Amino acid sequence: MEKRRVVITGMGAVTPLGLDLPSSWEQVRQGGCGIAPITQYDTTGQKVTLAGEVKGYDPTGTIDKREARHLDRFAQFALTAAQEAMDQSGLVMEQEDPSQCAVFFASGIGGFSTTQSECLKGNEKGYDRVSPFFIPMTISNMAAGNIAIRFGFKGMCTCPVTACASGANGVGDAFRHIRDGYAQVALCGGSEAAITPLAMGGFTSMHALHTGNDPLRASIPFDKDRSGFVMGEGAGALVLEELSHAQARGAHILAEVVGYGASCDAHHITAPCPDGSGAAAAMTQALRDGGVNPDQVDYINAHGTSTPMNDAGETAAVKLAFGDHAHKLAMSSTKSMTGHLLGASGAVEAIFTAKALEEGFIPATIHYQNPDPACDLDIVPGEGRQQEIHYAMSNSLGFGGHNASLLLKKWEEE
Repeated sequence: MEKRRVVITGMGAVTPLGLDLPSSWEQVRQGGCGIAPITQYDTTGQKVTLAGEVKGYDPTGTIDKREARHLDRFAQFALTAAQEAMDQSGLVMEQEDPSQCAVFFASGIGGFSTTQSECLKGNEKGYDRVSPFFIPMTISNMAAGNIAIRFGFKGMCTCPVTACASGANGVGDAFRHIRDGYAQVALCGGSEAAITPLAMGGFTSMHALHTGNDPLRASIPFDKDRSGFVMGEGAGALVLEELSHAQARGAHILAEVVGYGASCDAHHITAPCPDGSGAAAAMTQALRDGGVNPDQVDYINAHGTSTPMNDAGETAAVKLAFGDHAHKLAMSSTKSMTGHLLGASGAVEAIFTAKALEEGFIPATIHYQNPDPACDLDIVPGEGRQQEIHYAMSNSLGFGGHNASLLLKKWEEE
């Protein structure tokens, strides 16, 4: 069967940089930083005091007040981002076949804040006294489920859970689902809200998080002084459509998804494969899937977490996948601005990649100071640059060795 073309017609985001996509992207263009002291709880007695929090968020802007009380923060973010994406797409469900509309919405951890609060309540008052909404508020698939309910999507509804690759797998799996003829439309992405004392303590005890107090030297991907990632939160949502379906209804097309690769290091539960071979395999798959030569790619939105092992390993992976062209393309990490959004990161970064293609702007890796010989590619340090780009890739690499690469193309009227 001939592979169908898949385009992006709507995008929405809730990030540490802004409460919607326009404000978030404007901050990316300016090199803004969403990392600051944690305000959601008292950090006294804990080593980590910084995070990329979503600031000033009011779920009732897009969600009924009563409904919002029964949704964990990660699901609230998901619905807000999904509503923005749907609004931009202009999709009218009364004119669609709901069985041809699918949901692929990821989360790495799910309702972590609800898990912590209800566990404390159960320990104090008895576990039969926890909220009747405890389970539907915590399970990771409930962002996807609530999105399907909100918009009436009756096709496949699923939630990839692949740690930090979750959001990218959500977008990639939706792309394949449409391309291979199983749906006309998919609402996809990822959401996360795990800035809680327990989650932060868990990541701290495994020495994954940065423990300093200076936001300007906290999330510093590819810098020699990097020492761990900064936790972030938020959501990214995309509306994908089969090309002729989008054109028939006169949709404004933002970018085209042309390739997707996924692999596993099969190496270690948290550490990436040092030689980058697993991540390189995902990138190579995405290139082959899209029928694109390595030298056609102008920009990579790196996973770029600001951990010693990830950034060196990803650099090695890009060299393996792209050969000599690795030193000619640009590769930046927007996690320098947002922190690491875990299961939402791949979706938000795919959106930033689509915006980079649309506007011909390559985001910077901000706060970079000290070069690392193990990270010697063009990481666009300090300031973004205006540059025409035609193909761009977004990488996501998760605990458990999960790797996902998305390949996007600039949309030009045909």
